[in-house]
Amino acid sequence: MNKIKKKQIVYLDFMILMIALGASDALRGVFAPIFQTHFALTASRLSAIITVSYLGNLVFLLVGTRFADRYSMKRVFAGVTVMWLCALGLYITTDNFYVLLIGMFFSMGASTLLNTMVNLLSPLLFAAPGMVINTLFFTQGIGTSASQGVIGNMADGYGWWKGVNGVLFLMGTVSLILFLMLDIPEREKEGVKDKNDKNSLKQQLTQPVFWYFFLIFGFYFIAEHGIMNWLVIYCQQQLGMETGRASLYLAMFFGGMTVGRLVMSPFVQKLGALKSICVFGGIGTVLYIGALVPNSEKTMILMGIAGLFLSIVYPTLVYAIQGFYPSGSVASATGTIISAATVFDIGFNAIFGKIIDAAGFRTGFMILPVSLALFIVIFIVFTMGVKPLKQV
Repeated sequence: MNKIKKKQIVYLDFMILMIALGASDALRGVFAPIFQTHFALTASRLSAIITVSYLGNLVFLLVGTRFADRYSMKRVFAGVTVMWLCALGLYITTDNFYVLLIGMFFSMGASTLLNTMVNLLSPLLFAAPGMVINTLFFTQGIGTSASQGVIGNMADGYGWWKGVNGVLFLMGTVSLILFLMLDIPEREKEGVKDKNDKNSLKQQLTQPVFWYFFLIFGFYFIAEHGIMNWLVIYCQQQLGMETGRASLYLAMFFGGMTVGRLVMSPFVQKLGALKSICVFGGIGTVLYIGALVPNSEKTMILMGIAGLFLSIVYPTLVYAIQGFYPSGSVASATGTIISAATVFDIGFNAIFGKIIDAAGFRTGFMILPVSLALFIVIFIVFTMGVKPLKQV
């Protein structure tokens, strides 16, 4: 099998997996009303699903990426895929709320880790990793959009939950079989045995680069995830829109995200990761602030354009981490940074409702543009003061 054909199979494999992962991640929100009805859940028990998902992300990223640095990337990737498939198997074969929570812990944690590992593996497999990573995240966006749009409109009972996860199980199984047939190169493990290397958690936490990335990812998470979770309610209660119209603006933002990862990927490869984030992230930040700060429906159209430019930020940020750590500690450093930054998500969601109750949506929602502004400012300061070990 020639190299070109091998790369095509790898890309096809990752594309199938990313579509399935995108759909899997979105199902939690799509089926939330069905879960609430089927299991007779209170709001607090329903929110436990989100909390357990975040815990899964934390544990899998922190532990799984350290395994990826220590052992074979191929074996770890395959093992995590099997864990994700087992979680889907729980969904298909059981009908119990507590088993659902266990499944959420493993499926969401494994899904986030697999996303990260696709990002880590791409530079080993493709000559233009920056472009490939963003196109793969574009395919993930297709899975997310399809599940939100199609399944969200059709699903009317718990049977749909089992059926959709059955389809995802088949897609994941096909992806795993293809992956096991491939010859995956390994990263060099230089520095892992050195007591002073950056692979140890203690060493990572003492490095300024870790704290820069922690803040960069954290503030970005608040801005993007805050829109995903709260934009519809904000448009309804603050701007007086109907649900359908409010949902349209959310769809425009994430539609821009999906399209942007395809359209912008060649520019990311040409400009490089750091410059791309500065340029496209900066433009997206200005548009995002322009959409929200006036507190008017007239400016909300800018959200779709903002999504187009912000689309490359997350996958390119994850890729950029590789330029600041030795190859032997990239996976664990990436997992530590992203899992630590998840604390921003947890903290924001814990206090945001209280801020809304105390000060109103207008004041509370301004946390989002402020967070995105802090993200881009800190990133620019970071790129001016910290030089990468290798070009990304």
